[in-house]
Amino acid sequence: MKLFRYIILSFCALLLTSVDNESYALSTYSFQQVVQQTDSTKRDTTKKIMKKGGGLDDKLEYYAKDTTDIDRKNGIMQLYGSARVIYDEFELDAEYIRFDSRNNTIFARGIKNDKGKYTGRPIFKMGQEGTSLADSINYNTKLGKGIVYGVSTEQEGGFFSGGIAKIQPDEEVHSLGQTFSTCNLAEPHFGIHFTKAIITKNQIITGPVYMEFERIPMPLGLPFAFFPKPNKKSSGFILPTPQEDATKGFGLLNGGYYVALNDYWDAKITGNIFTNGSYDLNLATNYMKRYKHNGNFNLAYSSTRNGLEGTPEYTPQKNFNIAWTHSQNPLARPGSTFSASVNAGTASYFRVTGANATNDFDQIARNTLSSSIAYGKTFGDGLFNLTSALTHSQETSAKTITLTLPSVSLNMSTINPFDPKDRVGTQKFYQKLTVGYNLEAKNTVSDQESLVFAKGGLSRFQNGFQHNIPISLPFNVLQFLNFNTSANYTERWYFQTIEKRYIRLATSDSVKIDTVSGFKRAGEYNLNLGMSTKLYGKREFKKPIGNIAAIRHVITPNIGFSYRPDFSSNNYNYYRDQVYYTNDIRPGKSVPIANDGSQIVRGANGQPLRYSIFEQGIFGGPSAGKYAGLNFSVDNNVELKVLSSKDTTGTGERKIPIIQGLTFSSAYNFVAPSKKLAPINFSGRSQFTDKLGFNFGGVLSPYAVDFVQTTTGSGASQFTSSSFQEVDRYVWQDGKLPRLVSLNFSTDFSFNPDALKSRNKNMDAVKNANDVNNNGNRTQEQIEQLASISRDPNAFVDFNIPWNIALSYSFNYSNPLGQRSTRTISNSLNFNGDFNLTPKWKIQFTSGYDLVRSEISPTSFSIYRDLHCWDLSASWVPFGQYQSYSIDIKVKASILQDLKLSKRKGFYTRY
Repeated sequence: MKLFRYIILSFCALLLTSVDNESYALSTYSFQQVVQQTDSTKRDTTKKIMKKGGGLDDKLEYYAKDTTDIDRKNGIMQLYGSARVIYDEFELDAEYIRFDSRNNTIFARGIKNDKGKYTGRPIFKMGQEGTSLADSINYNTKLGKGIVYGVSTEQEGGFFSGGIAKIQPDEEVHSLGQTFSTCNLAEPHFGIHFTKAIITKNQIITGPVYMEFERIPMPLGLPFAFFPKPNKKSSGFILPTPQEDATKGFGLLNGGYYVALNDYWDAKITGNIFTNGSYDLNLATNYMKRYKHNGNFNLAYSSTRNGLEGTPEYTPQKNFNIAWTHSQNPLARPGSTFSASVNAGTASYFRVTGANATNDFDQIARNTLSSSIAYGKTFGDGLFNLTSALTHSQETSAKTITLTLPSVSLNMSTINPFDPKDRVGTQKFYQKLTVGYNLEAKNTVSDQESLVFAKGGLSRFQNGFQHNIPISLPFNVLQFLNFNTSANYTERWYFQTIEKRYIRLATSDSVKIDTVSGFKRAGEYNLNLGMSTKLYGKREFKKPIGNIAAIRHVITPNIGFSYRPDFSSNNYNYYRDQVYYTNDIRPGKSVPIANDGSQIVRGANGQPLRYSIFEQGIFGGPSAGKYAGLNFSVDNNVELKVLSSKDTTGTGERKIPIIQGLTFSSAYNFVAPSKKLAPINFSGRSQFTDKLGFNFGGVLSPYAVDFVQTTTGSGASQFTSSSFQEVDRYVWQDGKLPRLVSLNFSTDFSFNPDALKSRNKNMDAVKNANDVNNNGNRTQEQIEQLASISRDPNAFVDFNIPWNIALSYSFNYSNPLGQRSTRTISNSLNFNGDFNLTPKWKIQFTSGYDLVRSEISPTSFSIYRDLHCWDLSASWVPFGQYQSYSIDIKVKASILQDLKLSKRKGFYTRY
C-alpha cells in the first residue's frame, strides 16, 4: 500500500506541475524544436546545388544525390538518395521524397539498408520553426496540412515520440498515441502517454492519459486533461515532501507556491510544518537583467518547539535569517560598481532549524554571519577611488553584533610629485619620491544583540574620521642593497571622547566612564628606514646523491629602523592621569579626592597610570610610549634539483621546494623601559608534491616566567595577589632557550590528484555563475546546485573519478606562561572521500577524529546511483545531534523536478 500511495502521489505531482506550467515542455508543445536524435545518413546541404521547378512548379527547389525521376505527364517527381525539397517556407530532407504537383502533396520516408535498419528518416522544418524528425510525412502544400507518422521532437529538455500527428491549416496539431518523456533514448525509460490530443497555440486538450515505465502502461491515469500552453513562465503550486522527525513529529517540507512575476523576476514561497506545532516560512526570489545585474533574496522565519506540551522547552523559539546577493556587470556602468552580500539573522537560526532541515554541517557549525552592501566610484582619470559600504557581522555563540552604517573610504593613488610627465631618461633619486592619501569615515556600533536592537540602541553608535598620508623614497646602494625611507602621518577626528573616574571601594577599584561631546583631533607620525637584499647559496654535486643533483638556498634579510615619539606625554594632551574621585553620583559632585599626588592611580611598580581620551574611538588613538628601535627578519627558501624522467622541459631535471618562506622576525626597542626585545615570530610552508604540503607558524618568547606578587590600590583598598607572570629577564640568562608560546601546524593530502582538479573546476563553475551573462538560461534548480557546490565543492558528484580520499590534519598549541594551567591544545584529523562501486554507483563519506577529546567528529555518508534519466540518492548521519537519513529518487530534468519519491527522518533534538 505504501508503494501504491507513493505512485499516486508522484503522478499527481506530475499532473499538477504540468497544469501550473512548471513543466515547460508540456505547456509549449509544438514542432518547433531542433531534434537531438541523429540519423545514420549524414547530409551536407551547404554544398547542394538546388534546381528550380523541374517543369512542375516554379516554387519548388529540389536536389537528389542519386536519382531524380520526373514524370511530367502525371506531374510527379521522385527523388532518391539524400533528397532535399524546399517549397515556400517548407523544407524537407529524406532518403526518398515524392512531389505530386497535381494533388499538391509531398510525401517523404526513409529506407531500410542492407542490415534492415531504417535510415534516412524525414527531417522537416516550417518557416522559422525548428526541425522535427519523423518516420514518414505526407504534406499538402496548398492546404497547409499534413499527417506525420512516428514524429520525434525535443521541447526544452523533454522529448515527444511515436504516434501520429496531423497538421491542420489553422496551426492546430491533432495527435494520436504520442509519449512525452525527459529520457532521450529511442525507447524512453518512462513517459506520459497521450492516447489522443489537440494541440493549439495556447493549450493542449487530451483524452485518456497515463504513465508508462519501460513502455509498460501503469494503472494510473485520467480520463482527460487540460494543459495551459502560454509559452512562458507561469505560477504554480509546489508539492511538499513528507518527513518524519523524532522531535517535531511528522511534517511536510518545502511545499508552497511559485510566482512568475515577469521575464526578469520570480519568487518562491515555501514552508515546512510539523505535527508538534513547529513551522518554517521561506521567501526566495531571483532577478536578472542581462548585461546589467543579477541577484537573489531570501527571507526565512522559523518557530520551533521542542519537548512535550506543557514543559518549558515547548515554548516556541522564534528565529529569522535574511540573505541577499547582488552582482553588477562591470560593463553596465563603467567606472562604478555596486554589490551586495547579506547574511543576517538571529544567532541560533541554523542550529535550531538544522540549517532549514537540510542538516548542512557547514551551515550549522558556522559561528559568524557577515554582510556588506558596497558602492564604488572611480574618478579623476583613475586617480581617486571612492567606496562606501554598509556592513554587519555577528558572533552567533556570543550573540554580539557589529553594525557599520556606513563606512566611507577615499583613496588617492600614489603619485610622484617631482617626476614630470615629459621626463626623458632615467629617474633621478628624488623623482622616485611618492605621496599618497587615504580617508576613512565610519559610523559603527558593537554590542550584544539585545542591546543594539533595544530602545535607545541608535545612541550607542560611534563615529569618526581618519586621514593617512604616506610618503616614501626608495633607492639602491652598491646595486645590491635596496633601501626605502618613509614617513607616515595619521590624523583622527572624533566628535566624542571619554573621561574616566576611579572610585575606591572596600575590595577593589571601580571605574566610571563618562562620554564627553565635542570635536577633538589626534595626530601622530612615524619615520622609517629599511634595507633588504638577497643572498644566494648553491651546491651542485658532481655525482648526484641518489636523484639529488643540486641544492639551492636563498636568504632574504630585512632590517629597518623606526621612530615614533611618545604621544602620551602632556605636550599632546591626548592622555590623562588616572585619578581617584569621590563616590558621589550627583552631577558635578564627584571630584578628585585630593590634590597632593595621593589621588593618582599607580601601577605595581609605583608608576602613575594614564589613559587615552580616544581609547574607545573606532580608529583608536595615538600610541603611548616612545619607540626607537630596530625591526629585523630573515626569510629562507630551500629547493632541490633532482633527476626526473618525467621532466617535460628537456633537461631531465625538476625542482622540488623543500622550505618555502621560513621566516623569523622580531624587533628591539632601545628606549623601552622594560622588555626591549619583542617576541620572536616564525612561520613557513612547504609543498613537497602536488598531493602533500603543510604550513606551520608560532611565537617564541625570550623572557622567563616567575611567581610574582602584585599589589594594587592603596589604603583600605590595597590588594596583594600572587601569580605566574612573564618577567624582564632573558631565558638564556638561566641557560635556557626561548619559550614556545604558540605553535600551529596544518597539512592536507589527497590520494587522487584528479579529484583536486575536479574541485578546482567546480570552483571555477561557481565563479562563472556570478557572471550575469551566464545566468540568463539557468533554472532555479541549477542555481541551487551551483550554490551547493559553492558551500562544499568536494560534495559534487563526479562519476568520472573512480575514487578519492582526502585527509587534513590540524594542530594548535598555546601556552603563554609555560604552565599546565595556561596550556590549550587542539588536535584534529578530518577525512573525506568517495569511490565508485560500479560506473553508476558512488559512495561518499565525511568524518574526522578529535585527538584531544578522543571522539569522532560529525560524520555523514551519501550514496548516489545514476539511473540515466533518473537519480537515486541517499544520505545518512549515523550519530550526533543531527542524526538523520533521507532517500530520494527523482527525475533528472528540471522541468519534472517534482516527479520524485522521498523518505526522510529528521534529527533528535537534545533538549
